[in-house]
Amino acid sequence: MNGAEGMCHRTTSDTYVRLDGRGRVVYKGVPHPYGPSASRADKPSHAGKRMPHRRIGLTYRALAAIARPVVLLRFGRKWAGAHHLPAEGGLITAVNHNSYLDPVAYGYFQYAAGHPPRSFAKALLFQGAFGRLMRAMKHIPVARGGAGALQALAAAADAIRAGEGVVLYPEGTLTRDPEMWPMAGRTGIARVALETGCPVIPVAQWGANLLLPPYGKTGRVFPRRTHQVLAGPPVDLSRFHGREPGPEVWREATEEIMAAITLLPAEIRDLPAPPRPAPAGRDDIPASAR
Repeated sequence: MNGAEGMCHRTTSDTYVRLDGRGRVVYKGVPHPYGPSASRADKPSHAGKRMPHRRIGLTYRALAAIARPVVLLRFGRKWAGAHHLPAEGGLITAVNHNSYLDPVAYGYFQYAAGHPPRSFAKALLFQGAFGRLMRAMKHIPVARGGAGALQALAAAADAIRAGEGVVLYPEGTLTRDPEMWPMAGRTGIARVALETGCPVIPVAQWGANLLLPPYGKTGRVFPRRTHQVLAGPPVDLSRFHGREPGPEVWREATEEIMAAITLLPAEIRDLPAPPRPAPAGRDDIPASAR
């Protein structure tokens, strides 16, 4: 992957969220986003500005117009933290994954915040007429395992440098935690984040899983659900800048990102976060490239 940062804006040192040496969360330059003063109806600082047609594309705009009434029919909205998504430049949103509906339910939040989500999807979805739609929306095909995973990460980095907002689910799959907490993350997100230098915005969502739970569990169509989204300030990864890339650095950076994500559903659910995430599946990055 090319190391040039392109249209990325590196997170400034005076605004961040990070872990200290004892695993406690430290905020600098921003109010605590989970306190009683946090607004659940906040808007990004660029809300109300029309996104350029050339940035979204006519296909994406048309499909979003079709999906919007469906999403609003099934979900109420309780959103906060959209102002943490920068108005300009590429970024990564790091989101917990607990329902097959996440790409649509969460995607609506990011679209409304001014960053049409560019997401990973299985390569087989990029075939035929549907595949042409996926490419028109600039989604990223993933062939599972080995070289396919590396190609997807390289494509994500290129999209971020071009100023896009790429959605990554660091767990790499739907959570298998019985209490629906985020699992440990795979290191691909850290690899892309450190190479591009772009801000990583931790995001939690809750609600789509009540309508369509993972792994064949039974949800309830009624009553109408509330989809809650809480975005936090950028994760501070500055201590990793300048260090030699490799498995240890990627793993430590991934742990920082997952710790920030896990705090957010704890606020949404009003429950204490688990002391450590559940184990995740294997990394799809081949050992020779780690």
